[in-house]
Amino acid sequence: MQSHPASEPSGVVLFETEHLKANIRAALAEATLSPWQRSFLSDVLHRLERYGGRARLSDKQLLKLNQILGRDGTQHREAIATFRSDPYPRRSRHRKSSFLPRQVRWWGRRFARDAVIVALIAMVGLLYSLFETGPKQFFLGTAGKSPNVVEQVWSSFTVTDGDTVHVAGERAGTRLVGFNTPETFSPECTHERQLGNRAKARLKELVSSPDVQLTKVACACPTGTEGTDACNYGRSCGVLKVDGRDVGQILIAEGLAVPFICRGDRCPRTPRPWCGQQS
Repeated sequence: MQSHPASEPSGVVLFETEHLKANIRAALAEATLSPWQRSFLSDVLHRLERYGGRARLSDKQLLKLNQILGRDGTQHREAIATFRSDPYPRRSRHRKSSFLPRQVRWWGRRFARDAVIVALIAMVGLLYSLFETGPKQFFLGTAGKSPNVVEQVWSSFTVTDGDTVHVAGERAGTRLVGFNTPETFSPECTHERQLGNRAKARLKELVSSPDVQLTKVACACPTGTEGTDACNYGRSCGVLKVDGRDVGQILIAEGLAVPFICRGDRCPRTPRPWCGQQS
């Protein structure tokens, strides 16, 4: 038998319960009880027989039981009160002992859920990079002799706009250097948007050639900022040539771009003359 602090042993409680039921049966055998008292004792007896030590009586019911049974009722009231103070001792101790494992299981489920969400996001990003619309070309040829050349990686890319491409597998795009095309994402006027869409379409047409060469070069940014948002919004820089010709020079000659030359670690104000002024 298990016990509870500040309460009598459960064996004593069971004994008192049986004693209480015997007293109630004896009282019911008397003819002096009123119909209400007889009904009340019968109900209490039924509860004790059905629930045993788990039976619960209100303070008012205990008082009435004490009055009907007489002097011995106080002892029975204490016995029932003992059960009321700890009606489910095993369940209470079980809850207390299993609190930590339940918390561990909760955190485990939350970690598993978060891991699944992160995996789904990564999978969506991978699928987007694999199936992103637009022509995909391979870097061809060898890197140039410029001291600013960083590397030439064999991979595929998509056209983002007239002066930016996105190499497959890279987090950010690659800004083509030496020129600037009209904005398509945040144009200052309708004419700039239209011209930007034409520049993007023209670049897609140019890179459909079998001879496309993309060479990564160092960006014109302060030392130590390359690859961060403080340098070209985290984008890398590159020179794109088609059939040996710089695509920037082609777009400038066709009126779809303007020169934009950076020197050292600084760039001039970005030229945007398509709405009647530079900004």
